[in-house]
Amino acid sequence: QVRLEESGGGSVQAGGSLRLSCAASGFTESEYCVGWFRQAPGKEREGVASINNVGYARYAGPRKGRFTISKENAENIFLLQTNDLESADTAIYYCAHKSSQWDCVPDSWAIGSYNTWGQGTQVTVSA
Repeated sequence: QVRLEESGGGSVQAGGSLRLSCAASGFTESEYCVGWFRQAPGKEREGVASINNVGYARYAGPRKGRFTISKENAENIFLLQTNDLESADTAIYYCAHKSSQWDCVPDSWAIGSYNTWGQGTQVTVSA
């Protein structure tokens, strides 16, 4: 059974950076997709970035350029580097997993295809 645990959230001023981590355990398949999503108060969950087992990374809209998703090679730890943060980035950030490398995208229509979710980590950006 796959388990995900996020960490690295916190409070920063606008323009600051945070590195979010998603520690995954219980991986038994060689094929996977891990995505980062976020949900702000009163808003729907939205995608941020995703990456699959062959390193194919995708970003949702305007996040590309400020956010970078990666995997630590030796560990099942998935990172989301967030730079130049804005107040609009304030949200709970979640990582999610599914056992397929296909349709590995952070698009809203794909949210339901991710089977396992972490508890989330809070990111708060002050102006």
